[in-house]
Amino acid sequence: MTEEVKDPSQQTSEAEESMKNAAEAAETDAAADVATETEAAAAEADKTAELQQKIEALEKELADEKEKYLRLDAEYYNYRTRSLKEKQDAYDNALTKAVTEVLSVIDNFERALTAECADANFKKGVEMIFRQYTAILEKLGVKEIEAEGKPFDPNFHNAVSQITDENLGENTVAAVLRKGYIMGNKVIRHAMVTVANP
Repeated sequence: MTEEVKDPSQQTSEAEESMKNAAEAAETDAAADVATETEAAAAEADKTAELQQKIEALEKELADEKEKYLRLDAEYYNYRTRSLKEKQDAYDNALTKAVTEVLSVIDNFERALTAECADANFKKGVEMIFRQYTAILEKLGVKEIEAEGKPFDPNFHNAVSQITDENLGENTVAAVLRKGYIMGNKVIRHAMVTVANP
């Protein structure tokens, strides 16, 4: 068989056509690659936007939970402070009530000590009991309100009578009819007094 020899111009045009087909294929491939890259970029952008929305939602949820926690913590702190104050107030009120009951017993002991008694040992026993009661009051921080000869103060004294006495100044406590007591800054019982020259 004899090989057909092609004309060089025909070979050139086939080569040109082949190159043209290759260039078109390359352009098609490039366009397909660009389209694929564009689709991938769009998908990536959608995914990024979706993740950003999830992050924002989680951040909002975290902020809400943090606010709830802070409110709960503040409420617990207020509850704890309030309950401690209520306990202290209850203790102080109970102590005040107990001391008030004891004060009437001490008043009676003071009257008994001023009364005449033929039995010295009996009187000595009453004095010992009186001193024990006053020692208990001192341990509890209860102090007698100084009144006689002092200026009248309605915060500490309760005036039940008044007299005129030139030897005493104006609005001065002339006599104490019943002792008053104070515990810390709280008056447990006002002193009943007679006021001179009101």
